[in-house]
Amino acid sequence: MRVTGRRRAVLIAGPTASGKSALALAMAREQGGVIVNTDSMQVYDTLRVVTARPGQDEVVQADHRLYGTVPAAVRFSTGQWLTAVHSVINQTGDAPLFFVGGTGLYFDALLNGFADIPDVPAKIAVQVQQEIEDLDGAQRLALLLREDPVAAARLKVVDPQRLIRALAVKRATGRTLSSFQDDKQAGGLEGFEVERLVLDPERDVLRARIAERFAAMFSGGAVEEVQALRALDLDPHLPVSKAIGVREIGDWLDGIRTRDEAVALATIATQQYAKRQRTWFRNRFGDWPRRAPD
Repeated sequence: MRVTGRRRAVLIAGPTASGKSALALAMAREQGGVIVNTDSMQVYDTLRVVTARPGQDEVVQADHRLYGTVPAAVRFSTGQWLTAVHSVINQTGDAPLFFVGGTGLYFDALLNGFADIPDVPAKIAVQVQQEIEDLDGAQRLALLLREDPVAAARLKVVDPQRLIRALAVKRATGRTLSSFQDDKQAGGLEGFEVERLVLDPERDVLRARIAERFAAMFSGGAVEEVQALRALDLDPHLPVSKAIGVREIGDWLDGIRTRDEAVALATIATQQYAKRQRTWFRNRFGDWPRRAPD
């Protein structure tokens, strides 16, 4: 029995398809809590099935926040998510909060704060994306060293998304990304009793769950969602356009791939993403308790 008198926050992280949402729902129902989305793709409104957002039968069982609240045309940042979390905290009284998702940067911002970086115009990010498209790893590092050497020194691997972010911020604001990061705002859980947890299924179990889930998605509304997304005629560089399954289903709709090929490729991409998530959580949240899903 907890006697601290402090408001409780439970952080449930883990790779995709590990059972995080089911665990959060069970805990929230039992304790009368609020579930807060901590996944960067599940914030978008168009792709409920593709991003494995909780369905209507789940959201009626507990209060869910920050799911499907952002239009697909918006480039939603970690800083914007943290600002939205502050609003949720203020709106939900003393109810325990269950933060659940697979986006490590969201959890990191929640615990440790995040740099208050001005919004970068989408056209600048697109220009940078086009500029670096053909660069290899060494060339990316050299470019970042010229424009933001502090950021370059902090990164072990200069992946395209981080490079785009750093260069776009520099060109839009005249300040380096690292200078903003050194002056970051506070996290959202000061004064909370915080419980941390990483769901960590066996590798083969997780791979099987991913395969089964995407096959069900294909038949359960994912195709219609991709069709609706394509009808919006959005910039293909927007985050929502990069959700796993969008390209693969789009290729099937265009006759480039068979249905089986689309399912197989999306399943492989999801398994690779899950592997990256597990590596991130292991490296950054190595002291969090682990448990296998029920």
